[in-house]
Amino acid sequence: MFIQTEDTPNPSTLKFIPGQTVMVTGTVQYASIDEASSSPLARRLFAVDGITQIFFGTDFMSVTKAENHDWFTIKPGVLAAIMEHYASGMPVIEGDASTQSDDSSEEDDDEVVAQIKHLLDTRVRPAVAMDGGDIVFKSFENGVVTLFMRGACQGCPSSTATLKMGIENMLRHYIPDVQEVCADNG
Repeated sequence: MFIQTEDTPNPSTLKFIPGQTVMVTGTVQYASIDEASSSPLARRLFAVDGITQIFFGTDFMSVTKAENHDWFTIKPGVLAAIMEHYASGMPVIEGDASTQSDDSSEEDDDEVVAQIKHLLDTRVRPAVAMDGGDIVFKSFENGVVTLFMRGACQGCPSSTATLKMGIENMLRHYIPDVQEVCADNG
């Protein structure tokens, strides 16, 4: 098994591409081993000393390390955990949790929210996935779009610029009702 590794704009996060499907649908993020009880892969990754967060996308995973740890010492353990997991034949996530995502239902969306979600899904999410992250719609109230930053995007030094210069400008261009975009940091 060959696992490709890519740097992300967040120096604390690396993107690992195992060459196999990670999530069939949706995305999921874990901030602790306790949250990862349904994921054998996430539990293996958290067993590597210094791992603080794990994000699973369609064909990649982003792994975040603690500031006081070095990728030189952590990366071999992460690669071994990924290889061991895929060799075991176990699922990435057990049970119905395999389609987790924080994206809210679209049934009750008004026209503006539907437009915002469409632009995020078609223009923003593919771009941030390339960097090992994800941006998920949370709310739209009084002209303000609130988004969750996940994976490599969460805690990234350039995430504010991405929000303000990229996403906010694009949404304001296409949707006049949008006045501002901000991040919900959980």
